Amino acid sequence: MNSTLSNTSTKCVKDTSVTAVVFPCLYSILFIFALILNSLAAWIFFNIPSTSTFVVFLKNVVVADLLMTLTIPLKILTDAGVGSWQLRAFYCRYSAVLFYITMYISIILLGLISLDRYLKIVRPFGKSVVRRVRASQILSAAVWAVMLSLALPNVILSDQPPKVSGGRLKCTSMKSYAGLQWHEGFNYFCQVIFWGTLALMVVCYTFISKKVYESYRASKSRSQAATRRTKAKVFVVVGVFFICFAPFHFARVPYTLTQTRGSSHCRAQNALYIAKETTLWLSATNVCLDPLIYVFLCKVFRKRLTATLSRRPIHKGVGESPTATSTQLEMSQVPHAHKLSHNGITQQKGESTTGHDQ
Repeated sequence: MNSTLSNTSTKCVKDTSVTAVVFPCLYSILFIFALILNSLAAWIFFNIPSTSTFVVFLKNVVVADLLMTLTIPLKILTDAGVGSWQLRAFYCRYSAVLFYITMYISIILLGLISLDRYLKIVRPFGKSVVRRVRASQILSAAVWAVMLSLALPNVILSDQPPKVSGGRLKCTSMKSYAGLQWHEGFNYFCQVIFWGTLALMVVCYTFISKKVYESYRASKSRSQAATRRTKAKVFVVVGVFFICFAPFHFARVPYTLTQTRGSSHCRAQNALYIAKETTLWLSATNVCLDPLIYVFLCKVFRKRLTATLSRRPIHKGVGESPTATSTQLEMSQVPHAHKLSHNGITQQKGESTTGHDQ
């Protein structure tokens, strides 16, 4: 059974005449922008104290994006066919695993950020352990530990002698039967992570938008600009997430099945390979788009970025509070002393309706 799966996964030679040129160029461009943007984001974030759960989660996203960015050069070399088969084997066993696992860690953390914002904006007066900074640090560490542990078998079970076919080494040829089974099962698990996170984000940001709209209506604010700004933030976060990751998750399962169970149609395998690589590149662009999310959602990040780029000193004020998100600060500026009729809570000027991080 083991040899049958291995033979099935290697007998079809991939046509890389186009992909070996196009994708290394695309990833090279992506790497340059991602390294600059995420290095700048890391420099700014790690000068911001971790006094809120929001900042803790964003810092972890930055780390995941940076690690994913650092795996890109090896992917460029192997996709271009540069270097020995040993380099490709190292990429298959270690670098590719880190590439994928940091992508899913980032996805989970973006889901936690949406939940964190929901709790602080929609349910500001509730009590929850996850509102505490210490809890967010433990939760972030748990995400890293669990995901890296689940990825470890992909490294350990890639223990077969590498088989070169058509001048190229296929990563699945290095996996044992158990490795192929784990690879397939882990891909299904990743599907659950993505679609579950997407559903969570849609629900959370829908309620957040509703809450912000109610706050403006309760204050008798007719600001169309404020409404558009809120809608834009929701669209950017959920839209970027869907556009980047959804196509890859549509293409990944059928491609994985050709890896683990084989296919008699070599043309179909090549088509799925190109679809997977194209959508994977689209997913990887998220490491460049995440900084846009930081700018939209985190006012302290936006203020420090502007000061850094313009080389101006940073003056601490309301916008500098590391415990308030951009949406929270907008809501805190809704004009004075109005009651939300549906819950009877009085909101004073300068007091955020969303509460503060502990």
